[in-house]
Amino acid sequence: MPIQSLIDADRRHLIHPVVSYRAHEARGVTILDSAHGVFLRDIEGNELLDAFSGLWCVNVGYGQESIVRAATEQMTRLPYATGYFHFGSEPAIELAARLVELSPASLQHVYFTLGGSDAVDSALRFITHYFNATGRASKKHIIALERGYHGSSSIGAGLTALPAFHRNFDVPLPNQHHIASPYAYRNTFADDSALIAASVAALEAKVTALGAENVAAFFCEPIQGSGGVIVPPVGWLKAMREACRKLDILFVADEVITGFGRTGPLFACEAEDVEPDLMTVAKGLTAGYAPMGAVLMSDAVYQGIADGGDASAAIGHGHTYSAHPVSAAIGLEVMRLYREGGLLANGVAQAPRFAQGLDALLVHPLVGDSRHRGLLGALELVSDKGTKQGFDPSLGLPDRIAAAAYKNRLVFRAFGDNVLGFAPALCYSESDFELLFERLEKTLDDVLEQPDVRAALRARPEAANHAAA
Repeated sequence: MPIQSLIDADRRHLIHPVVSYRAHEARGVTILDSAHGVFLRDIEGNELLDAFSGLWCVNVGYGQESIVRAATEQMTRLPYATGYFHFGSEPAIELAARLVELSPASLQHVYFTLGGSDAVDSALRFITHYFNATGRASKKHIIALERGYHGSSSIGAGLTALPAFHRNFDVPLPNQHHIASPYAYRNTFADDSALIAASVAALEAKVTALGAENVAAFFCEPIQGSGGVIVPPVGWLKAMREACRKLDILFVADEVITGFGRTGPLFACEAEDVEPDLMTVAKGLTAGYAPMGAVLMSDAVYQGIADGGDASAAIGHGHTYSAHPVSAAIGLEVMRLYREGGLLANGVAQAPRFAQGLDALLVHPLVGDSRHRGLLGALELVSDKGTKQGFDPSLGLPDRIAAAAYKNRLVFRAFGDNVLGFAPALCYSESDFELLFERLEKTLDDVLEQPDVRAALRARPEAANHAAA
């Protein structure tokens, strides 16, 4: 189809995720046509440096021939195999065993989904079943973090704590609760230990208020992704896990974004020797080459479900495409590339360059905070560095940033609350980072040159001087 016909057909027929439908109709779609390495190409031939790995997921970069071969071979041999009726397939069984081998020792069983949202939804169903089956039916309340993201399923969207996912969807549910995010930049804690202590105290207080006999689990991302790349201090994750153990509630690590090398180790939990009761993964599991997610489950939870009530009765949870053999074959090759292909090692080696590039932009008049771990990071933009005052939403700064970035042939995430998110692929080279930060600084400068943006900084002479330079 001609480009304009595609744009018109998109307006008429294709519903896009997490967007104002009317705004999208007015703007029109940006059509991506091809990709290789860390570069995307749109249908008009513009080459774009991808600094967000698609949607936090293409960790291995685009065009990995060995992944294409693995998918092709599996599709030729067995393109689909149901997991129902006691059937299975070799790649799915091998991938489950590989994930158990690589994940924290507490996790011994794997249920495959199509992505992160239904992994969270499945985890919630398993948790409900577990407590009902083990005679603790009152344990129905779930606690998560403010600014957390746990997908957009009918139930999981209530654990997500972002307004767009709640508005007009009748969530959160009455049994879903949130405690403060470990958001160091927006708090006044004396040090990291004080922030950690405050989070533990908040969890304890919430459980006490609800009654420990009524609380099932605490969900958290080791680093909050869509909530603004909130990076808690080292030790926070371990402390929250230990608090859950003392409170007799399940600890669920949502590693949909942080898993598979994004923060350095294969899983963020590894860095603090944290062993969850359940862990949700997706994105980097297949590096975006095919849909797949998973719930990794402890043996204690599995045995509680398996033996609860009538042990001969079917556990009524499943998906048509659970353990899809082509996705599993892709996942196996992606796991090989992380280790044998050197991608994990490269991500660790390049992380200091990524951190240095983000931190260097703290001198820019628009930038108030830089935060990062591994190859996951963010810049937070403020109108006043002293007070950390953000920009008025009426300025539409995120849309301006995104437009300027595209003009400079750079793709990253411009969140609605003036946070810029970055998740470069683990195959990024030194020269790729040089190009990223050259284009990023140019993008910030271009936006700073806009008169109404400068006016928001008019009380700060260094902003005018930077723009003039």
